[in-house]
Amino acid sequence: MKEVVFVRQNRSKWKRYEDCLRQIKEQSPDALADIYIDLTNDLSFAQSHYPNSRIHFYLNNLSAKVHQYINRKKKENFSRIFTYWKTEVPQVMYDARKELLYSFLIFVASMIIGIYSTAYDKDFPRLIMGDHYVDMTLQNIADGKPMGVYARTNESVMFWGITINNVRVSFFAFVSGILTSIATAYLLISNGIMVGCFQYFFYEQGLLRESFLAVWLHGTLEISAIIVAGAAGIAMGNGWLFPGTYTRMESFRRSAKRGAKIVVGTIPVFVTAGFIESFVTRHTGLPDGIRLTIIGLSLFFVIFYYICYPRMINIQHNY
Repeated sequence: MKEVVFVRQNRSKWKRYEDCLRQIKEQSPDALADIYIDLTNDLSFAQSHYPNSRIHFYLNNLSAKVHQYINRKKKENFSRIFTYWKTEVPQVMYDARKELLYSFLIFVASMIIGIYSTAYDKDFPRLIMGDHYVDMTLQNIADGKPMGVYARTNESVMFWGITINNVRVSFFAFVSGILTSIATAYLLISNGIMVGCFQYFFYEQGLLRESFLAVWLHGTLEISAIIVAGAAGIAMGNGWLFPGTYTRMESFRRSAKRGAKIVVGTIPVFVTAGFIESFVTRHTGLPDGIRLTIIGLSLFFVIFYYICYPRMINIQHNY
């Protein structure tokens, strides 16, 4: 490729990068990283084809500016922890809003399948939850403690076990995206069917209200975080399946980076859900008003942080 053609094809892009560097403090770390990668790719091409040319020196200086600022930003690790959840995760969630919708719809549809399957096949709960769990639950119901399963283990032991397991499930939902988004969808389907089966099982026992208040006390955060992690996996899988104008590996790299940020952002949600399940859910004698308040606040947080706040951040960014 002739140098003049190379410059003509990329001139507007480099001009846009220059404008970004004039307002470099307003750029997110991810945006700067993408600019740096793109510039170094162009610089490498120029070094190979137009050594000692003016465009080679121009790209070298532009790349050096971005590199220096990125290295300087690395010293701001403490403030980055705060801005990570305040700005970066919401920005990524806005970009993944379609994947979040797909993940939610898959989970809800799977819950409906679980409900209908349990309604028309009395042995379905044993297939999904296992004979031991069903028999234990029936015995708890007979003993007048339908939610007794939540009080069988020491609070601290239960907290660590539940939290570690939930984080593991979220990362598995994300990593499954490597096998395409279909693998992540399968994980969402299996969890959705289980929740629908569980709720309808208690409905048949005349305990829907009690099971709803107990399960969704912690499940509002826990299940929402699983759906969010599913969105991360779908995003990574779609990046591999539908690369668009990028190479397949570059598209996969970008989507994997975005998905990883989403999953890490769910960890505090899983920790909070694990705390509620271990220390609060077991107290089935709590007034319904308190339990409904916790469920309502949890739902408000999920809707605000993962749906409304990302839109607000995007609007502020555009202005």
